Amino acid sequence: MPSAASQTSTKRTNPAKVKRAAAHPQRPGQACQAAPGEYIPVVNRAKCEGKGDCVEVCPYDVFDVSTIAPADFQALGFMARLKVRVHGMQTAYTPREDACLACGLCVVACPERAIQLVRAVQP
Repeated sequence: MPSAASQTSTKRTNPAKVKRAAAHPQRPGQACQAAPGEYIPVVNRAKCEGKGDCVEVCPYDVFDVSTIAPADFQALGFMARLKVRVHGMQTAYTPREDACLACGLCVVACPERAIQLVRAVQP
């Protein structure tokens, strides 16, 4: 079993996905030019299947894929809860969303189209 250190170091190991996402003609965002936290990635849990493409392409380590929280699971409709169960109760979370520079790689890499970049509310 790999150690936690080796798991962290292999978190983003798919340069082909990064290259494909970077070249996508409909890539949203600010080409990594936004200020940190100006945009945040929002995950639609009803669509997310926890495949981890977002983790593999994000250059800012914004995403983690983990077991869906009970409150998030209960907030889903019946069909979405069923889908989440079929896909192993995994979903993407954004614990470091304040590090996002709006490159848009996650949006185009997500096979379920479950991620949107949203401008953060300015105080």
